[in-house]
Amino acid sequence: MFSDIVKQLKLSSKKLVLDCCTRWNATYFMLSAALEFKDVFPRYQQRDPLYTSLPSEEEWKRVQVVCSFLREFHELTKLISGSEYPTANLFLTELVQIKKFLKNETQDTFMKEMIKKMKTKFEKYWGSCNLLICIATVLDSRNKMRVIKWCAKDTMSEADGVELIVTVRETLRHLYDEYVENSKVNVGETSTIEPLREECSINVPLEQKSRHDFESYISDNDCVIKNSVLDLYLEELVVKWRKPTSFDAIMWWKMNNSKYKTLSRMACDVLSIPITTVASESTFSADGRVIDPRRTSLSVNTVQMLLCAGDWLRSHYDIKGKARLSVIFVSYTFLHFMSNMCSIFKDKEDKEGREVEEINLT
Repeated sequence: MFSDIVKQLKLSSKKLVLDCCTRWNATYFMLSAALEFKDVFPRYQQRDPLYTSLPSEEEWKRVQVVCSFLREFHELTKLISGSEYPTANLFLTELVQIKKFLKNETQDTFMKEMIKKMKTKFEKYWGSCNLLICIATVLDSRNKMRVIKWCAKDTMSEADGVELIVTVRETLRHLYDEYVENSKVNVGETSTIEPLREECSINVPLEQKSRHDFESYISDNDCVIKNSVLDLYLEELVVKWRKPTSFDAIMWWKMNNSKYKTLSRMACDVLSIPITTVASESTFSADGRVIDPRRTSLSVNTVQMLLCAGDWLRSHYDIKGKARLSVIFVSYTFLHFMSNMCSIFKDKEDKEGREVEEINLT
């Protein structure tokens, strides 16, 4: 009967969604679908005398408010918790948006308790700013240090903001210095500017000897002005990109390798680090996560290796969406690599007196 009314009103064939009390996204999907069928419910009540729970106009307004709130939250979390994991440089701006979104005070009393719970969960996992994400974001040429200042301004106290800016800048400098130190070829890594000076004649008259001595002192003791490539990169204007979704930060660095050299190599290394996250529905979940005994017994190194291998397998076999790594024909090369990895971790853990668990990639 309900579907007949939907067809009469020429609405989409989308079905109603049941709620799940432990998942915010289930509530969002349910309310979103219900709003599309708002005009169907009164007609359905007229045909079915047993249907007595028709929402009032005030209740529909509340549904609209809650749905609008969850829609924004849902769209933001899809990027940072998608099954196709984005690079680290995309995380910070979205995290700031979520934090600002939850920070805004709502006038609707009935929503305050819900927002409070969401704030608590968000602060638990993302309350402190991850330094790796900050570094990767700065190495996105569309952001640089300006994004850290923007983040600090909108989400932190003045003292915490200054501390974050200093920490990120110092960490960047130490990391870059280490890359320069380890680089075999340092040519072109610094921009050297030497002040112009006139050649001094050896045969200087006695009355000009003092001036000659002074100029000799200058030529021997003048410091060479060195501007790090990192400083030049940070001081330059940010890159403007018409379509943000089409921007590839790693490709940009590869294209500008001749200009930045060592900095480009450092940026590619940082941006290539896989940032593995949970699925978006887990972000909405208010329920606890259950881990079976086999997985809880795995060592830290084994878990890290499995997560990394999972990301590589998805990329290698172009597995998208929510597809699981259940049955995959793994190439001999990869199996050989994994066997070597297992040996490395086994040797390390045996030295520490720990047993190595059997690795299962399914």
